[in-house]
Amino acid sequence: MRNYLQKLKAFAMVSVLMIFSIASAFAQGREVSGTVLDATLRDPLPGVTVLVKGTTRGTTTDLDGKFKLDVQPGDATLVFSFVGFTAQEVAIGNQSVFNIELAEDIQSLQEAVVIGYGTQDKKEITSAVTNVGTEQFNRGNFPNPTQLLQGKVAGLSVTRAGGNPNSQPTLRLRGISSFGATQSPLIVLDGVIGASIDAVDPNDIESFDVLKDASAAAIYGTRGAAGVILITTKKGSSKKGVSNVTINTFGAVEVPTNLIPILSPEEFVARGGTDYGSRTDWRDEVTQTALNGTVNASVTGGFENTNYLASVNYRNNDGIVKGTNRETLNTRFNLNHGALQNRLRMNMGLAYTQTNTTDVNGEAVRYATIYNPTAPIFERDFIGTGESTVDRDTRIANANRDFGGYFQRPLFDYFNPVALINQQKFTNDIKSAIYSYRMEYDLSDKFIIATQFSEDRLSVNSTEFFSYQDYNVGFGRSGSAGQSLFNRTTSIWNGTIRFQDEIFDKMDFTFLGGAETQIFNENGFNASSSRFLFDQGANNLGAGGLRFGPGTGMGSFATRAVLNSVFGRANFNYNNTYFFSASVRAETYSGFGKENQTGIFPAVTAGADLTQVLDMGPFSQFKPRVSLGVVGQLPPSPTLALGIFGNGNRIPLNLAEPINSVFVGVNQLSNPNPQLKWETTQELNFGLDYALLNGKITGTMDYWRRNISDLLFNTQVPVGAPNEFLPGNFYTATTIWANIADLSSAGFEFLVNVNNIKLGAVNWNPSANFTIYRRTTIDRIGVGSISLPEIRQATPGSPGQNNNEIVWNRVGEEIGNFYGPKFLGLTENGEYILSTERPEEFENLGNGLPTADFGFSNSFSYKNWDLNFLLRGSVGHLIYNSFRGFYENADGASNTWNSVVTKNTPTNPLVTSTPTFSDLYLERGDFVRLDNLQLGYNLPVKSAAISNFRLYAGVQNLFTITQFSGVDPEVRWTDDGNPLAPGIERRNTYFVPRTWTAGLTFTLK
Repeated sequence: MRNYLQKLKAFAMVSVLMIFSIASAFAQGREVSGTVLDATLRDPLPGVTVLVKGTTRGTTTDLDGKFKLDVQPGDATLVFSFVGFTAQEVAIGNQSVFNIELAEDIQSLQEAVVIGYGTQDKKEITSAVTNVGTEQFNRGNFPNPTQLLQGKVAGLSVTRAGGNPNSQPTLRLRGISSFGATQSPLIVLDGVIGASIDAVDPNDIESFDVLKDASAAAIYGTRGAAGVILITTKKGSSKKGVSNVTINTFGAVEVPTNLIPILSPEEFVARGGTDYGSRTDWRDEVTQTALNGTVNASVTGGFENTNYLASVNYRNNDGIVKGTNRETLNTRFNLNHGALQNRLRMNMGLAYTQTNTTDVNGEAVRYATIYNPTAPIFERDFIGTGESTVDRDTRIANANRDFGGYFQRPLFDYFNPVALINQQKFTNDIKSAIYSYRMEYDLSDKFIIATQFSEDRLSVNSTEFFSYQDYNVGFGRSGSAGQSLFNRTTSIWNGTIRFQDEIFDKMDFTFLGGAETQIFNENGFNASSSRFLFDQGANNLGAGGLRFGPGTGMGSFATRAVLNSVFGRANFNYNNTYFFSASVRAETYSGFGKENQTGIFPAVTAGADLTQVLDMGPFSQFKPRVSLGVVGQLPPSPTLALGIFGNGNRIPLNLAEPINSVFVGVNQLSNPNPQLKWETTQELNFGLDYALLNGKITGTMDYWRRNISDLLFNTQVPVGAPNEFLPGNFYTATTIWANIADLSSAGFEFLVNVNNIKLGAVNWNPSANFTIYRRTTIDRIGVGSISLPEIRQATPGSPGQNNNEIVWNRVGEEIGNFYGPKFLGLTENGEYILSTERPEEFENLGNGLPTADFGFSNSFSYKNWDLNFLLRGSVGHLIYNSFRGFYENADGASNTWNSVVTKNTPTNPLVTSTPTFSDLYLERGDFVRLDNLQLGYNLPVKSAAISNFRLYAGVQNLFTITQFSGVDPEVRWTDDGNPLAPGIERRNTYFVPRTWTAGLTFTLK
């Protein structure tokens, strides 16, 4: 019986287990279903991944966005994810049907980084590449697109000293990359290599991708030696049946700031200046409150397999100096279409820009500061002491006849600034057009072929006009006028093939191969004449009586060059953990010597995300990377290897017929060098991409070393000596282009972003970056018998300082060192006490280039409000303050001009020495500037016709913290384009404006 009971118990237990197992089996097979829609359009989303959280069990939605999935009793959550949309988690509970709406994830859409001839996932990047999207752009009135990047990218310097609306920013990526060839990064606009930056309006830009190191730029070969900035413009909507019209318009007010203090009229007279009896604020007379306006209108839309964007941008920028203006009209059309079930993809981009600029003589800015403050604007306002009425009438009549009534005096370097503005005029009519066509075709799931043709056309028509009553230039010539025309066309065709596959388990492989040809055509024409009966501007040069001599001329030129290339790149990704890339580009350029026309430029990179294999604690990404690349450098002209000839003097061959027998002789301007070859840059980069606290903190660090060899430079040679580059021949000109120098530099870059810091109800997104430079050092200057231990540049100018170069570039030293005597003090009579007056004893006084740049961006949001601002600065650079260098002294020759007020003026003793360069006039340029600040408010919109409505207001250049007493402490990378003479603030530096803006943006559905 006992045994029976035990069997009964066992049977009961087995029965219970079977019941639970059957119930469990039925529960395991419970089915859930649902539909996933786009939250914006409420369209079905096919291909959405639906996973049970914590497992690999899941499915994907079908073409109608529907899914079915079996769940188990312990399953708590479903995870819905799709590329480009924010993942969503939903509790299962007892629910059987799920209707899900996924919202677009803008941040995830930006994970694809544009690189040369394609894109790459951000996680796979092992070169120094930085992406800046729309939300990170600077906010304000920026006529030049690159100003959107100012202070945003570690290693990239975007500077514009002064505030002339017609001056273009200077771009330097990782410092100096050359001093004989191109120093600015290559611009690639929607795949168009070397595109004119004028061809795109800031409103039309979607993102920038900055290729900073040589390994990233090597795929562009010789044109990427100074780095590459890839610009991607906005495209149309990919959502079927949707079109939007967006209007963005704002007005801006600019006011002059930081005017250098000068002596008052009373102080000027007390110091010994001539009193003409008036009290004139010359800077007030030449400046104005500038009113500017900008309007952008764009239409985006899409329909079956097609999307488009059409935009029109208009900008009108007056300068704070009267007579300066920049007016731009830009139009753009982008069209993308897919055919053959989207296996064939076609893109077309058309852009046209017309810019009209008006400028004044920059010297008007200088004279507005130093002109006699007791002088009147017009001769009629001057009252001569003891002058008779007849004499006064005669004087005024002569001034009306000769100078247009302006007050002018026959003194050295002394011109009425108001007259300069009104009696001279300089214009540019700039037309830029780009059209590009691209096609891609999927041969299979693994092979894609593509081809693109583009043409970039630039035309610049410039005029200059000097009235016959202009005392500065036109008076001795009875007026002068001229025109010049420059045309440039760059035609590019390329073809590529791309292969992508998992070549073995967990190893993704991508290969890109291609060929490209680039054809450069340039031509120009100029003509000028003088001696006009009356002013007719620059559009009737035939009215000038003189065709030869000062203020006259005629010339034309044309050049053509071809750059042929083949290239390849291979990328390896093992298990999203280990990454490797290699590329090579071979190029042939017609502008080098016959034996040196082909160059090969390789690059390799590697990196690993260690968080995939190690427990890195708080790090959610820790990807060290290393890269090595070689790039070349094109010469500034395609004719340098051949030597350059120019027109010489007019020579009458028969003195008896001096007109009919006249011919123009030929002068050789530069010697030929058939051995001229590539300037080569080799760069080694060690980097780290990191993320902390699940992406709460992200950033990068990079250390780079750059070596430049065989640098191109135009150097002096002795006429008559053997030409060692062309054996058997002699130098017949005073210069030759040769590969004469080696340079080296290094630096460290750091970037950190902090995402969504909660300050109560306020979200704060700060970003900081800084760059530390080891300035470019000259390792060698010379080749063969040509030996240049130093290159001296940068004379301060007239009066009296035309022959003392103050920047000496010496072998073994950094580019941009100032050399001169040290200032030790003043004698009782106010004379200089200098360490020496012997040039051979001059000392290294410091450098004009920075040791560090930094930017600190901040974005705040609170409900419908947002606030953005940027603090930016540079440290370590010296600036020669030329206003002090010429107008601080009170010697007899300087009393004509007003003096700038410094610690030496007006003090006792006055500086009585003739102005002479020393470290007295070198000032630290360190500065911190609030570059731009903008406050915006997004109005709640309930209209069926308007999707957003935003109001905003802002200010640029709100304040600058610096000890520099000149016009602008901004870094000067060059002196009027000369990279061997940095750190000089010239006396014609345009005043710096403070800009206030207010505008609105709204989108119509």
